[in-house]
Amino acid sequence: MTYGGPEVLKVVDVPEVHAGPGQVRIRVHAAAVNPTDIFVRNGVRAEQQKVDPPPYVPGMDAAGIVDEVGDGVTTGVRVGDAVMGMVLPRGSHGAYREQIVLNARSVVHARKGTTHVQACTLPMNGLTARRSLDLLGLKPGQTIAVTGAAGAYGGYVIQLAKTEGLRVVADASEADEALVKSLGADIVVRRGNDVAARIRQHVPDGVHGLADGAVLNELVIPAVRDGGAFTAVRGFKGVPQRDIKFTTTFVREYDGEFEKLDRLRQLAEQGAIKLRVAETYPPERVGDAQRRLEAGGTRGRLVIQF
Repeated sequence: MTYGGPEVLKVVDVPEVHAGPGQVRIRVHAAAVNPTDIFVRNGVRAEQQKVDPPPYVPGMDAAGIVDEVGDGVTTGVRVGDAVMGMVLPRGSHGAYREQIVLNARSVVHARKGTTHVQACTLPMNGLTARRSLDLLGLKPGQTIAVTGAAGAYGGYVIQLAKTEGLRVVADASEADEALVKSLGADIVVRRGNDVAARIRQHVPDGVHGLADGAVLNELVIPAVRDGGAFTAVRGFKGVPQRDIKFTTTFVREYDGEFEKLDRLRQLAEQGAIKLRVAETYPPERVGDAQRRLEAGGTRGRLVIQF
């Protein structure tokens, strides 16, 4: 196993797997490329990975066709169904593979009329956004700020927030302003390290809650009102201040939350959630996909298509 840049990624053969009780096997047709996948490759998680033998297969989002259903599965998924699911990578168990076995509660039907490429962009980022909103615990009519709003996570936070009657203030570059407005943001401010001051210009008392997809951490805390809520996506816990409730959003806490993932599917079918794809790549070019992601500025998910 070699850690490093995108060039170390390669296609390998892995043993066939089969669905056991309570599991389904998916013939994967598409896997989304996410920032967290890079940590599997570059050595950041090397210590955690030592408990499993290589190869280490990245990927947290998969979509495809069910080809095996184990005993005791009660979620309504059957052989031949088009599905999507979230994967927690461990060893060779990652979404960047043609075949994967998952707990049946981690798998739901794909949105009707969608492609596998589109479907795979929803599970992980959608559930991450759902987790953030649940942690913030805001009520209809309250105001949420979203940083990194043009990204996959930020975009889903905006769209889900609007379905719950929240007022949304979001950041964007000039080039992304129209996109962020189209996702449902009520107010768009220019992105940057001083975004908190810009948010306060529109919400002088501060927002009720903030989802920090841009990983600005302490720089954006001033946008939150006294007694408000702040959630971070990379483990930032915040220094206690002004009775703000700090939480960290870890999507693994929603692994197997069938009802939450299926609700995201329903919202996508209703048009309340848009599935955004930037480009597709064959498995042999997965390094190119991660290289492009690391370069920044991707709007929509890059997808490996099998």
